[in-house]
Amino acid sequence: MEYQRFIPEGWEENFRPMSKDYLDKAMQAGNIMQGVVKKCDSNYNLHVDFGNNITGIIPREEVEAVNVDETGFPKPNICMSKVNQYVQFKVKDIDERDKYILSRKEVGKEALKWVRNELQEGQIVNGIVKSIRPYGVFIEIGGGIVGLLHIEDISVARIKTPIERLKIGQKANFVVKSIDRKNERILLSYKELLGTWEENAKKFEEGSTVSGIAREIEKSKNGIFVELTPNLVGLAEYKDGIEYGQNVNVYIKKIIPEKKKVKLVII
Repeated sequence: MEYQRFIPEGWEENFRPMSKDYLDKAMQAGNIMQGVVKKCDSNYNLHVDFGNNITGIIPREEVEAVNVDETGFPKPNICMSKVNQYVQFKVKDIDERDKYILSRKEVGKEALKWVRNELQEGQIVNGIVKSIRPYGVFIEIGGGIVGLLHIEDISVARIKTPIERLKIGQKANFVVKSIDRKNERILLSYKELLGTWEENAKKFEEGSTVSGIAREIEKSKNGIFVELTPNLVGLAEYKDGIEYGQNVNVYIKKIIPEKKKVKLVII
């Protein structure tokens, strides 16, 4: 796996109390730090606890580099969603109350430069599932930058909803499918990391009976597609009473490598 200059927020879930000396040195060096947001106040500023009775504040205008309105501020719900979440930031200053002023926005700006100039199509990246929609999954790949994983790129076996494969907070590797650098949009793929047809087919042999999951059921009752693995599907003869998502036992009648087909019989 290629070096990934930015990692997702919370990829490394570790916390250790930070001293003022440590934070001061981080501010001087411009280091990217990580902490957990403990509170979002009435002005939508985020409060980060460093331990040792030391706190930091990410002002609302420093929360986001991309998801902002016409005034340059992130929407309140975005700020509130960060409570109890890991965030990355830089230490910018110390105010008159001896609180550290932090910026998540600065990290986001650097991550955007990484996307524009360094991230490559085909690159494998670490990612964390942030939200799930019927059409796909939004994955954070580093510095708060989010890519979209369309449902058809999750697996070869067709599913009705992404939650059949992924859940919020899940950590996994993804392939960068395409990058629209002008509009700063990233499309990801998951199925490319689940093995080729040949690699998956090697796990099975003709004449054996295995378990699978009923997926597509042809309306003409010509057959039922059964998932053997997320990236390997076989076709079984139609059988009454079988529903989508049902676990079924299937007899492997024939494996045809040259056509990348598997013929099955539902037991």
